[in-house]
Amino acid sequence: MQKDSENFAFMELTEAQTRQFIDAEAAWRALQAAQQAAKEVRGSMMWRTQAGRRYLIRVASTGSQTSLGPESDSNTDIYERFMARKAAAESRQQQLRATVAQHVRLNRALRVGRVPNVVVETLNALAQAGLADHFLTVGTHALYAYETACGVRVQTEATATQDIDLLLDTRKYLRFATTMQRLDTSLLGIFQKVDKTFMLRDDQKYTAVNASGFEIDVVRRPADSRAGTDPHPLRVSPFEEDFWAVQIPSGQALLDGRRFSHMVVASNGQMATLYAPPPERFVRIKTALGQRTDRDPLKARKDRLQARVVQQLLDQHGLSHVVQAQRAATPAHPAASEIKP
Repeated sequence: MQKDSENFAFMELTEAQTRQFIDAEAAWRALQAAQQAAKEVRGSMMWRTQAGRRYLIRVASTGSQTSLGPESDSNTDIYERFMARKAAAESRQQQLRATVAQHVRLNRALRVGRVPNVVVETLNALAQAGLADHFLTVGTHALYAYETACGVRVQTEATATQDIDLLLDTRKYLRFATTMQRLDTSLLGIFQKVDKTFMLRDDQKYTAVNASGFEIDVVRRPADSRAGTDPHPLRVSPFEEDFWAVQIPSGQALLDGRRFSHMVVASNGQMATLYAPPPERFVRIKTALGQRTDRDPLKARKDRLQARVVQQLLDQHGLSHVVQAQRAATPAHPAASEIKP
């Protein structure tokens, strides 16, 4: 049996892999910023003649149209600046997509990544749907963000799993529901774009499984009866065939505080941003779970293992410095009480 004080072996990325990861991450971040900038110029503008006068029309991405008034020097300036910004944003995105595609090939050639392909594809599907802010990757797959931030790979069974746990932040449920309504699809439908074989399990509607046996679990914090916007039981969309998020006792504690985020790389070279709980909080929760007498012994042993692995990353491999840098770069969330698992 491994002792709590035992040090684990971590395999460091080679110099070539590290250099490639740094370059790929820079390109990936630039593409994310370009995509965010492009959202500010979604839709289009056009001139329309009515009753002998030209009017400037703003066309939203949904197709709705709004008149900005008759042609004037001011409206002409608005039109020209908008179209110039839109053209620049589209050109930058196109160039960065080509750059990122090149890095994907290099990632694959140099074996930079090892995250399961389906995990990265799932995270990207959520991001493309505008839902990434509503989910945390909790459980085993959070380790990929922590190890990647340190430039090492965990060399234990700590990362062995065939499922990913996605924690839905029900504190922002109204915004989530609005986005789902606009998308007019189920969450299961989003995942089926990644792999059409994903189907909900008949015996637990919070789990979807694909033909390879990989599972996606959608979980949530315990429902707050004081909040009128925190319904339970919760089906994540109006579609009949969709997830029912299951409550987990540690859900609130996992949500409290700042999220930890890092780019991760799949075995096929594709990249995604993974949002996880702060590593210190992960250690506390996993340690507590591993000490519970009602916990499945095999799961408890893995909980303790993962807690020790992440603690070692914090103590010896620079993860604490990455956390501090992220905290310095992002605003603090409102204080929230921590609920023990």
